Amino acid sequence: MADPQTMASIANRVPHGARVLDLGCGNGAMLAHLQATRGCTGYGIEIADANVLACVQRGVNVIQLNLEEGLAMFDDSSFDVVLQIDTLQHLRNAETMLVETARVGRIGIVAFPNFGHWPNRLAVLGGRMPVTKRLPYQWYDTPNIRVGTFHDFEALAQKNHLRILDAYGLQDGHDIRLWPNARAGTAVFKFERG
Repeated sequence: MADPQTMASIANRVPHGARVLDLGCGNGAMLAHLQATRGCTGYGIEIADANVLACVQRGVNVIQLNLEEGLAMFDDSSFDVVLQIDTLQHLRNAETMLVETARVGRIGIVAFPNFGHWPNRLAVLGGRMPVTKRLPYQWYDTPNIRVGTFHDFEALAQKNHLRILDAYGLQDGHDIRLWPNARAGTAVFKFERG
């Protein structure tokens, strides 16, 4: 999520001074941004050695942990906000981690590639898996093990008794509120336990 407009859009949903847990934080850019612009504190969770080092170099507190092992080390409501930005689609235990996000944080914010975006639909209609700026991999080398749409997440949230506080799409750095399932490459949801 290197795009500064996308980072700013999601960061604006995080309250000033919040205690944040960033799951799959990568190089720590989002948490560093939240610390610098919104006075947030917290931790990133990352598994890759190079990303853990990058977090430390940025001054971001990071815990090296495989998210497939869960978040048992954290108590209920340990954080004001738990972020899963481009993480959910990489997890085998996506539903469990979504529920854990709601347990550990008072608010969860999830962003993931929206497979329902119209260019993706056209590619599948043409008989091919999509390759786009947002989904840049071929079907055989993608790190994504899950594909989902805006509407799929709404159904999953309902199934798990999560209350959606805000939902929108992101496309080329712009918030998309009208027909986000078809018009946006990224789906963004802010939610809490219902």
